[in-house]
Amino acid sequence: MITAVVGINWGDEGKGRMVDLLSSQYDIVSRYQGGNNAGHTVVNERGKFILHLLPSGILRPEAVNVMGPGMVVDLEQFAKEVEDLRSQGVQIGPENLKISDRLTICMPYHPLLDGLEEDRMGAKKQGSTRRGIGPVYSDKYMRKSIRMGDLLFPDVLKDRIADIVDWKNLTVAKGYGHEPLDPNAMYDWVMKFGGPFLDYITDTTQYLTGAVDSGKSLLLEAQLGALRDLDYGIFPYTSSSSTLASYAPIGAGIPFKRLDGVVGITKAYSSAVGGGPFVCEFSGDEAVALREAGGEYGASTGRPRRVGGFDVVASRYGVLLQGATELALTKLDVLSGFEKIPVCTAYELDGERIDTFPLEPALERCKPVYEYREGFSGDITGCRKFADLPKAAQAYIRYLEEAVNCKFTYISVGAGRDEYIYMG
Repeated sequence: MITAVVGINWGDEGKGRMVDLLSSQYDIVSRYQGGNNAGHTVVNERGKFILHLLPSGILRPEAVNVMGPGMVVDLEQFAKEVEDLRSQGVQIGPENLKISDRLTICMPYHPLLDGLEEDRMGAKKQGSTRRGIGPVYSDKYMRKSIRMGDLLFPDVLKDRIADIVDWKNLTVAKGYGHEPLDPNAMYDWVMKFGGPFLDYITDTTQYLTGAVDSGKSLLLEAQLGALRDLDYGIFPYTSSSSTLASYAPIGAGIPFKRLDGVVGITKAYSSAVGGGPFVCEFSGDEAVALREAGGEYGASTGRPRRVGGFDVVASRYGVLLQGATELALTKLDVLSGFEKIPVCTAYELDGERIDTFPLEPALERCKPVYEYREGFSGDITGCRKFADLPKAAQAYIRYLEEAVNCKFTYISVGAGRDEYIYMG
């Protein structure tokens, strides 16, 4: 069985929490795209863990984890993440972590260029995390990037870095007027932070093909959500890779395999980090109250997330893009205590009500059409059956299912690993 776990909205939906939960049912967990520009927060009986690059299955000792060729990895940040997790008692070694030889390395000049360009754009900046994701994916498609497998050929790697740095300095030094890059320093950086992981480098296509063909089950993990997809998201306020389930087999290293299921993750309300249109956004005290209740701060950046009520229009679009076969609803407990629950049921565009997700120039002009559902109160973190929930919470879930045309299989009622309701 091959299943993808993906975000339905703008990211930060709680995918890490759900992958940690679902990974007990799978032999292998693979991240298939993105870098350390977003993070997954997982809380279980061992503590609280924040993952930026490692698959969330790394917290399951019995699972093998794969970092696929669709990813881009800052080796220095990766080494720190591994060190931090090991200090928390997490086992990480070549036996439970495989790094694709085709995975792209995010070099130090990528976040440098990211920041220089954001600064140049000033008020028109795109809200980048400044982690170098756009520049490194750009280099990948220009065929001027360094891959993990290159570390196995140090002489070739050194020459390649020298050639790329010479090209990069045309932009860094002559374009932005920054101090030129040193190719020797770049090579030393790669070997310092990548050298300890040489034994982890794997032909993940061969590994995953053999594993799946022998009956092993595979869970494919995405970063961010459908609305941050490069092709179908709120361009240009997107990520630089495909966040969609259809890309999962490609980014994991097995483009010839088909998915058996897609679990889409969405919150009981909306949140987003970064720039771009966010029609359902709250402001003022209403935003502060929801943000604090949900702890809505970026796992990677610490930036306050923008928040709003559940966006039916955006979520229906996200379910469609992801081809979701089932959904998981996270952070339902955050809404406990709200007298009325706001839901953005449609948009108003130039005085006309619409219920489809438009292109960005139109999206920027849209206003939310809010309706209110009956709220509920009380501690629901102990609920383990749908019938245990307050009637108003049950009605809210059923309403959302009908609105987005997809059933919820999992309802998260708390941050803990066992704080959920299975609806299957």
